Amino acid sequence: MKKISIAIDGPAAAGKSTIAKMVARNLNYTYIDTGAMYRCVAYSAFVHGISYEDEAGVVGLLKDLKIKLLPDGSIRLNGEDVSSAIRANEVSMGASIVSQYAKVRSFLVAQQREMAKGGGVILDGRDIGTVVLPEAELKIYQVASVETRAKRRYKENIEKGIECDYDEMKAEIAKRDAQDMNREVSPLKKADDAIELDTSNMSLEEVVAHVMDLVEKKLEE
Repeated sequence: MKKISIAIDGPAAAGKSTIAKMVARNLNYTYIDTGAMYRCVAYSAFVHGISYEDEAGVVGLLKDLKIKLLPDGSIRLNGEDVSSAIRANEVSMGASIVSQYAKVRSFLVAQQREMAKGGGVILDGRDIGTVVLPEAELKIYQVASVETRAKRRYKENIEKGIECDYDEMKAEIAKRDAQDMNREVSPLKKADDAIELDTSNMSLEEVVAHVMDLVEKKLEE
């Protein structure tokens, strides 16, 4: 059976990871959470007391970082389960900052490309279709309004027992959009051959069904 590589890009809190995980499960594909890898770098800086703006300090941590993405969806950093810790707002903002550093990106992109060899994978992030896997057979650019994304992330955090403020969440998402789109290295942008998918008024099930249709069409080509 033919297996393809799927790239899902888009702004923060657009639901890329949720959709990618569900589609990966349906297809029995491997889901590679690239955002979690950047969050691991930011989390490492946070626990070591290194400012996210200290590029040299952050890059200096890379040689000792061992990131493992396990089949059950959990994330391990140097053997520690950091699945929940890396989702904190502070770490999210830090991930947006450290992902601007060329050496951080090249370090993680090399690992992501290695993981993606042979197809049968879904990766989501900011530059999967443009930089990490430009040869991916299916590229999706998933978007949603800032309000929709803030509501989704707020609900997600509350359900996980993470306290947060909706207005603060909305402001942080807008700020992260600006950071991601305007960074010098691999800015967030839609690949020329990507299919744009606005999920603002779609349920999870509707988005998954739409993506599965796109995969089916691609497999028939």
